[in-house]
Amino acid sequence: MIRIGLDAMGGDRAPVVPVTGAVEAARELPESCEIHLVGRRAEVEEALARFELPEGRIRVIDASETIGMGEKPLQAIRGKRHSSIRVGLERLKSGETDAFISAGNTGAVMAGSALLLGLHQGVERPAIGALFPTATKPVLVLDAGANIDCKPRELRGFAHIGAVYARDVLGRHNPSVGLLNIGEEEEKGNDAVRETYALLKGDQLLNFVGNVEGSDVLHGELDVVVCDGFVGNVLLKFYETVAHLFAGFLEREIEPELLQSPGMGRVFKILDYSEYGGAPLLGVKGVAIICHGSSPARAIKNAIFVAVQAVKVHLTQHIAAEMAGDGEAA
Repeated sequence: MIRIGLDAMGGDRAPVVPVTGAVEAARELPESCEIHLVGRRAEVEEALARFELPEGRIRVIDASETIGMGEKPLQAIRGKRHSSIRVGLERLKSGETDAFISAGNTGAVMAGSALLLGLHQGVERPAIGALFPTATKPVLVLDAGANIDCKPRELRGFAHIGAVYARDVLGRHNPSVGLLNIGEEEEKGNDAVRETYALLKGDQLLNFVGNVEGSDVLHGELDVVVCDGFVGNVLLKFYETVAHLFAGFLEREIEPELLQSPGMGRVFKILDYSEYGGAPLLGVKGVAIICHGSSPARAIKNAIFVAVQAVKVHLTQHIAAEMAGDGEAA
């Protein structure tokens, strides 16, 4: 049995959107999967009452408190012991669930995951992995916002955990890893990036392809792109804006009948971030996935699918083995 915990109170339109995503996922997942909705019982059950539910597939776990988007993450996690995020993470730690998903306060999910779940041996900081659509296949970019300033050894750790995710969850054999820089030459970049290049170049456990530029990210030839969280988050927000701009431009300028064509449907599907669910928080001892606060039900559903796949392939155990077996990264 695979049990996925979902923060029913997380997101701009909670609990309706998380509950809707959970119900849609439960209808498509095999009977060996359960979804545990964590939140204020009365509100969650009211949202569930709108649906005909798959029997025995969805449980409600009461959590009387919520963490607002504007609250200080660590203070909220420590002070609100009955919040949906804390309760969900504690259930993951205790083994009552196998994964936890939240579209709530991102900082609280990160702080709570590090505090309650802990980090794998050899992981100095966890990283958010964001999937970017490309011309051929999604590329994993990390860190996408968890760590503003990173040491070379931390960036090297991101390369390892990103490669494991690409291999296990995305199905990439011997995934390629690029280091995001302002040029392809080895001497380019700031001190941290140049030192990271040297570490990755000498790492026999990685398929390191060298420095890559921003223009390379969307070509579809890479599996993993490594950068610090400042750069990664800027890149992510810029891409999301461009994708919305491009989609809006197509809708405004193209004839309605063409918009309904299969080809256009595929284009919009590629640009839609909800297709990729949420972003995994990699490096913590457990499967934790962070979703946009504005995530629609489709994104929540797909995040559940990603969580189920991560559990099936034993992602967290493989990351632990990767980092424990790499003495220098430790």
